[in-house]
Amino acid sequence: MNPAWSVILLTTLIGAGQGLFLALYALEVGAAAGVLGAPGRMFYVTGAALSLVLLAAGLFASFFHLGHPARAWRSAAKWRTSWLSREAIVLPAFIGCVFVYGGAHHLPTGERSSLWIGAAASVLCLALFVCTAMIYACVKFLQEWHTTLTPLNYFLLGTASGFTLAASLAALAAPGASTALVLAALALGALAYLGRLAALRRNARLRPISTLATAIGIKHPRITQIAQGFMGGSFNTREFFHGRPREIVRAVRWSFLVLVFPLPALLLACGGGSVPVLVAAFLVQYAGLLAERWYFFAEANHPQNLYYQAIS
Repeated sequence: MNPAWSVILLTTLIGAGQGLFLALYALEVGAAAGVLGAPGRMFYVTGAALSLVLLAAGLFASFFHLGHPARAWRSAAKWRTSWLSREAIVLPAFIGCVFVYGGAHHLPTGERSSLWIGAAASVLCLALFVCTAMIYACVKFLQEWHTTLTPLNYFLLGTASGFTLAASLAALAAPGASTALVLAALALGALAYLGRLAALRRNARLRPISTLATAIGIKHPRITQIAQGFMGGSFNTREFFHGRPREIVRAVRWSFLVLVFPLPALLLACGGGSVPVLVAAFLVQYAGLLAERWYFFAEANHPQNLYYQAIS
């Protein structure tokens, strides 16, 4: 498939925003249970605001993927059958809940209700992870996506980046919570790395279900393609294949395998609570997530490419 940067930015930005919110709420639950120290109110307000910025930026990026942005409201019309429509409903609802959650912490008396608001937002957050991932995992003819590893990796990669960002925010505004968030970010990053490696290993063993005969509907034991049928490119050749050499695709794969976890883990472990080092860990990891998401789309081999594989 041809990766669209609008979708890459959408999925990575909202994933980091979701992970950041879950880090905030997990810290609040731990503080309420007496397991962790309670950060100040402004830590939650700042974290919620940063989460809103990431979510809004992802939502804004998604508009560049629409042919008619003015009709964006119609994307929610098919919520009974479409995961995309469900995402279009859940994302604004989640953004609203995060806003209310941050507002509850901003008000002196709002902390009493913040746990309940956070619980509702957490449900929407998990639902959003499912909706976003299932847009791709439900496509049965794209074998690389059609696996339970797709929603698992969307969740783990998003939470890992969000907890890494939360650790850098805590080092600045709530040093007492920084260590716990760093450990959580390391654990989630390791799980995300293992999950992505499992997906790569699975996809490397896949065998095409379709053949050239089934792609064009001709039952013959020997079919040789010598031309596309036209001289120039088309929607089919542009949208369903990335057009990059194998060397580029391989380089992108190795880059995200280094940037998503090993290098950020080294920075997290050796940062010693330093804000610049922890911020660098998040930026490096996010750069790896951009490469990972590009590879996720480029790796999927659409069956129609069996026909459009030759250029006259």
